[in-house]
Amino acid sequence: MEDDIDVTDVGRSALAKPDWTGAHTSTLPASGAWRPSDPAGERQFLRTFVDRTFILEGGGQLSDVTVAFETWGRLAPAADNAILLCHALTGDAHAAGPAGPGQPTPGWWEGLIGPGRALDTDRWFVVCANVLGGCQGSTGPASHLPDRRGRYGSSFPVVTIRDMVRTQARLADALGIERFAAIVGGSMGGMQVLEWGVMFPDRVRLLVPIATCGAATAQQIAYWSTGRRAIALDPLWRNGDYYDAEPGDGPHQGLALARMISQITFRTDRVFTDKFGRDEVEPLAGGHFDLWQRFQVERYLEHHGDKLIRRFDANSYLLLTKAMDLHDLGRGRGGLGSALARISAPVVAIGISSDALYPAYQSADLAMALADRGHDARYVELDSPHGHDAFLLEDEQMTAVLAPLLNQVAS
Repeated sequence: MEDDIDVTDVGRSALAKPDWTGAHTSTLPASGAWRPSDPAGERQFLRTFVDRTFILEGGGQLSDVTVAFETWGRLAPAADNAILLCHALTGDAHAAGPAGPGQPTPGWWEGLIGPGRALDTDRWFVVCANVLGGCQGSTGPASHLPDRRGRYGSSFPVVTIRDMVRTQARLADALGIERFAAIVGGSMGGMQVLEWGVMFPDRVRLLVPIATCGAATAQQIAYWSTGRRAIALDPLWRNGDYYDAEPGDGPHQGLALARMISQITFRTDRVFTDKFGRDEVEPLAGGHFDLWQRFQVERYLEHHGDKLIRRFDANSYLLLTKAMDLHDLGRGRGGLGSALARISAPVVAIGISSDALYPAYQSADLAMALADRGHDARYVELDSPHGHDAFLLEDEQMTAVLAPLLNQVAS
């Protein structure tokens, strides 16, 4: 009977914040950004805009900019065998190689770079740079100010994909590369690939944008802006000025939540269901339901949030997702068609059949828009259940596409 219910048991902190929200942050620095006092790993560094101001597309200004980069293979005497890789949102210059001191994770395209692989380093000189605004060695909000004590923090200006590409062009100049054999990148990296084709059409022989778009859609903006709000609502974000905070006192919860939100968009319902189903972490058996009992998929998302806070910076996440939302090839150029007309290199746009974040139709539409203008362009689709992240996971399919393309460039 209802009169027999134990009211004390029913009312016990059912809505209280659970212990696991701590996410093991007590010993973590306020930011996961690389610091000059950390081991450099395989990074190399270029200082540029030392004697002049770098005027950003959105009106901000920077000076004494550092670009962190890595290279694999050797540049040919004619400097005609260089390939530029452009990384995605939370990637960095470490596209290949093991984790180690100063390198918190293995290379993000480890399976594609090296002798005999798709990006054969016996043949190609492969370059990858951490983007402007990033946090793994290139100038970003976690960097020390060049002219006074402290770090940029909230004073770091908004950057765009075009700003990133301009710093990469400076790097190419410093390396003696007048023209890349190919520029390849996925997601935010694909946006950089397209901007290279528009901004520097004579400096590349082949463009391979993967899982990207010509301009961010409303839904894509909605996804990323939600993650930015999660960070801004973390009281430990401190409006972007948190770098002097004690370990464990940084905006870890906001950044972890932003990553959890984005991780959902990177994969598919099929993958989540096949991997986790309705498996539980805290058992539901026993007749008592608690608000914070978790399913295994929740723990998976927590794991990815916890991983990111150990190697990334909340302010960089804000800046780079904003750059992705601002991405629009046609802005200030008379529209998308006029922008695409500037591209002179062949384009192979790669989409992913199950991509919910940057759907395959966007890559197909890019190729079609170029082809309709008589351009050398075509569309290739990866058939994968893994969603947006498939270009990082489907090494065999990516090799099957890239290897023949690069053979053609070399011939």
